[in-house]
Parts: sequence; structure tokens; C-alpha cells
Amino acid sequence: MNAHVYLDSLNPAQRRAVSHGGDAAPAPPVLIIAGAGSGKTNTLAHRVAHLLVCGADPRRILLMTFSRRAASEMIRRVERIARKVMGDGAGVAVDALNWAGTFHGVGARLLRDLAEQIGLDPAFTIHDREDAADLMNLVRHELGFSKTEARFPTKGTCLSIYSRCVNAEQPIEDVLRLSYPWCIAWAEELKQLFGSYVEAKQQQNVLDYDDLLLYWAQAMCDGDLAADVGARFDHVMVDEYQDTNRLQSSILLALKPDGRGLTVVGDDAQSIYSFRAATVRNILDFPLAFSPPAEVITLEQNYRSTQAILGAANAVIDLAAERFTKNLWTDRATGAAPELVNVRDEADQARFIAEQVLENREAGTTLKQQAVLFRASHHSGPLEIELTRRNIPFVKFGGLKFLDAAHVKDLLALLRFVENPRDRVSAFRVMQLMPGVGPTSAQRVIEHLAQAPDGAEALRHAPAPARAGEDWIAFVEAIEALRSGMSGWPAEIERARLWYEPHLERIHEDATTRQADLLQLEQIAGGYPSRERFLTELTLDPPDATSDQAGVPHLDEDYLILSTIHSAKGQEWKSVFVMNVVDGCIPIDLGAGAKDEIEEERRLLYVAMTRAKDDLHLMVPQRFFTHGQSSTGDRHVYAARTRFIPNTLLKHFQRRAWPLAAQAGSRPVSAGPKIDVRAKMRGMWR
Repeated sequence: MNAHVYLDSLNPAQRRAVSHGGDAAPAPPVLIIAGAGSGKTNTLAHRVAHLLVCGADPRRILLMTFSRRAASEMIRRVERIARKVMGDGAGVAVDALNWAGTFHGVGARLLRDLAEQIGLDPAFTIHDREDAADLMNLVRHELGFSKTEARFPTKGTCLSIYSRCVNAEQPIEDVLRLSYPWCIAWAEELKQLFGSYVEAKQQQNVLDYDDLLLYWAQAMCDGDLAADVGARFDHVMVDEYQDTNRLQSSILLALKPDGRGLTVVGDDAQSIYSFRAATVRNILDFPLAFSPPAEVITLEQNYRSTQAILGAANAVIDLAAERFTKNLWTDRATGAAPELVNVRDEADQARFIAEQVLENREAGTTLKQQAVLFRASHHSGPLEIELTRRNIPFVKFGGLKFLDAAHVKDLLALLRFVENPRDRVSAFRVMQLMPGVGPTSAQRVIEHLAQAPDGAEALRHAPAPARAGEDWIAFVEAIEALRSGMSGWPAEIERARLWYEPHLERIHEDATTRQADLLQLEQIAGGYPSRERFLTELTLDPPDATSDQAGVPHLDEDYLILSTIHSAKGQEWKSVFVMNVVDGCIPIDLGAGAKDEIEEERRLLYVAMTRAKDDLHLMVPQRFFTHGQSSTGDRHVYAARTRFIPNTLLKHFQRRAWPLAAQAGSRPVSAGPKIDVRAKMRGMWR
């Protein structure tokens, strides 16, 4: 058998990317620019498999993706590819790919390994965004900022500002000026708040999401530590590199300062996450970060869209101020040009989409093969009403995460408190689940624990809330049983659930539905080797909710996809509708400022257009509702077609007007005006 038979299915550019360097030895750095629909995931999976086939040690491969699910899918593909040559040996090799995950997940593992060398207690727990905001609020309150005469920024805004400073590596003054100008007057107070927030986290031995990168990056500032961690890996591969922030880039360059063994994959034209502090500069500047410069391999053959759709998308992104040159092409030469559909207002837009979706279904395109995309979540409101009126089932992406459901957070707070008795946010939450325990009595217990050398032992002697009675005794016994480890993992989570269930039934009317989530949580827990790994990884990459998605169709039903453009990235559908392709929505009015913000809005439109395989409709309402207008005036504005499709690009589109009056029967078609108002206006001045 041909030893490299798995390369036969690849096109020449993909093959060049996969076999870069030739064998298992660390090769010079390479940047793979993978255009939309060009087989990016397939190419990266083939590169990992190629290294394994060539004899690379899987334990010395670091693969970083932007979600754990993406990493799992990548591993499955690697095994399928490698099995063609290695047979059953592929399973053993792939099982040894221990370092595949997200930046945050890998960071958490490395920090526990390096804890003693960087002055960190390895038993730290990790706060998700909501927990971090709660702790920020506690500190904010203790400093008296919740009672200022002029309203101080909310806890969520404070956390966002802190996170932007950390991830963008920018001084607070620059962050406030560029992104939070309404908070500029509070710069000194925010510095004080953030300093106290950091101290509170360290006292409680908790890290937030940002700390996982920040501590890692700070550790890599030590040359010996950076060399030690970098030497653990022969090959470092990063997916979706255009979505990394400055902190992630600095970590990567510290791990492999000469670039040997470094492979990054991404598409500058799909860099759309600046609100998370991602910067397109990372991918644009990557080649020149090394001497000699990294090799750049461009994947231009698209396997998704028709040439007509690609031609229009290419034309839109060609007007970008700065980008890697590429011109997507496909063998799918047939297909209609994308449509620019002019409608009167958002109501007509909703009716057109609903009718077209049903028409497509009659022609054999299921609802699941169709998607409606929008710039902001609230843009879909009129459409949701129309779909509900017509009884068209739909699922809207961007809902609650499993971890955000109150009952799941309650149970996880209990487990976090067991893991780390100094975690004040978890302690505060779980204690107040019991009747008779309020904020004051909970705070009294927490202060007692904070002063004791052993928080778990101190709980038995803590001042029991007077009105908690037997519930407090049961709580202490449950904590001690879980701390002892006698049940073992994952049986501990059942013990925790049994303690929590009476409180669940008292607090929530739909307790039965929520119990199903907790049982699912137990099943998930069985896939992790320890309580610490379970809490860490569930916090970093939570699965989707179940009970909080009331009304979502069953999995075997057909339903239309509604999604923000950000959530649609990486997806594809046969037929795609993009709503509100007008200035004020794309680009969104908040983004219509700095040059780099405008360029990101252009990339958003490009991402939306390249989700379509066969049919693409860009909706252009002449009049739409805006959330940004004054409440005293008309909240509807008249809009022009997006500036990203100027007249010079119209040749790439079919133009269509949708006159609803003739179709809906809601208004009779008039033979002419009843009254010539224009003539009367002219007559006023004669």
C-alpha cells in the first residue's frame, strides 16, 4: 500500500500544507491561509495524521482549537485518516494525543503543573464569567462604589473593561477611550477596583478565564520556564488563528520563538471577534515574526458554494484595506447569482423570508438546510413573530448555556466549595440555598472560614445560622462526606445531587424538568477522571442547556435555523438569508467609527455570504426599527444599502423588489392616486 495514500484525496495546496517539512521533525513555521469552505479542518486533521504516520510522538504534539468540541472532532478525523496506513495502531497513537484542547484548557493544565514554580496553589478553582462578575460586585460593594453619587459602572461592565485590558494588553486609559468612553471619569476608581479584585481572587485561590491566559503568559516571561514548556512539544498547532488576542499570540511566540514546529491555520477575512479582544494583526503579522519569515500556504479551492456566490463574496472582501491575497474558486460553476432583495420594511422582510423558506421546502430543501442570519440578536424579532404566526418551527442560536442554568450553577457551586473552601462566591451561593440563611448569616460563616487555616475543618465550628436548623447540619455533613473522598469520583456528584434535590423542589416550580439536567450532569461527570478536571473543563467549555430551551423542537423534527453571524461562523446551509444588509446594521451603527471597526464589519458580511451553498438572499429593507433612537421620536429610520456593496459590485448580484401589496392581498392595487398631493403642495406657493 502507498504509505501516503491518505494524501490522494487532497488538492495540491492542501497536500503542500499537510506535508510541510516532509517528515516528523519540527519544521520551519508555516501559516495556512484557509479561505471559507476550503477544507480547513480536514487539512489540519491530515497534517496531524501525517505527523503520526511519519513517526512523531503524539504526546509531544500540542493542538489548540477554540472549543473542546472542535478538538474532539479533530481527533476523530485524525484517527480515521491515520487508520488508512497505521491500521489498529492509529487508535493507540491518537489516544496519546493528550494535549488537544482550547487555549484556556491547556493553560489550566499547565498552570497546575507549574504552580509551585510560579507561586500558585495548584488546588485553585476557576470562576466562569458570572461568578467572576459576582466577585467583582462584592469587591465593588466593599469599596463603596455601589453607593456613589453618580452611577458607577455595573459589575458586568467592570468585568468587561478588566477583561479587555488583560486580553488586549492595553492600559486602562486606552481601553476606556476606545471602547468605554462613558466610563473615562472612573479610571482611577476602576484601577483601585481591579487591584482589589485581583487580591480577592488570590486570597480565595480562584482564577477567572482571563487569568488562565494571563498567568500562562506571565510565566512565559521567564526564559527558563518558557524554554521548559516549549521543549515539551515538538509540534504546536493552532486553529482559527485569526481569532486569537495579543495575549495568546505572546504565549505562542514565547513557546516557539524560532517558530520551528509551529503551524497556524486561519483566514484573515473571517476575523470577526474584536469584541473579545481578538486582533486580525496576529495573523497578518505572523509571517514576519520570524527570520526567515514563515512560509504562507493559501487554500483557495472552495468545496461549499457556487461560483456565483463566491464571485460576489470575493468582490466584497477585495475592497478590504489589508488582507492576504486569495481568490476563492470552485468546480461548482452553475447556480444563480445571489439576490439583493429590496423590501419596504422589516415586516415585509419577515414575510418574504417566511414565504421563500416554505417555497424552498416544497422544492425539496428541508428547513434545517436553510438559515437566516443577522448582525445582532434583536434584529430577528419581527421574523420570529411571523414564523410563529405561520407555525414554522425554528431554533435560534445564542441561547443559555448549560452552565448558566440556575440549578446547574447551584450544584456546581457546592462542588466548587468542596474543592476550595476559600471560594467566597461559591460559598455565598450555596449557603443561601438553605431556608433561614440570608446574605448576612452567610457572610458571617464565610468570614469565619477565611480566618481559619483549614476552611473545611472550620465549617463544623462555624457560627450556624440560627434559623437554618437541621438543614445546616445536613449541609455540614454533606460537605464533610464530599471532602473525605470516600464515595470516589464520579459517585460524589450523586451525593451532592441528593443533598441539593430537596432545595431544588422548594425553589423551582419546574423541579422535575431541572432534575433531568442534573442527571445529565452526572452522566457528563462520568467522562472525567476527577472532580478537579470536571469543574475545570466544564467551566471552560460548557455544553448547551436543555430545560432552558422551552419550545425548541425535538431533534427528529425539521426546523429553520436563526443565528447571529458570529454564531454561524464555521457552519453552512443550502439556502441562506441575511437580514438588514443596510448601513446601520451592517455596519452596525456602533461599529461605524474607526477604520478597523469598519473593516471588521466588512468581514462579517463576507462570513455571512460564504455560509451559503446554493442560494443567497441579502435583504435590504428601506425602513427599519432601531434600538438606538430617542424614545421621544420615531424609532424607525430610512436606510441605504450597505456601503460594502457599492454600485460597482452590483454586477455580481440579481436585484429584486418585493412589492407586498400585490401579493398579500392586504391592500387593493390602485389604478392611480385618489388625490395628487404633490400638485397641492406645488400650488401652495403659487
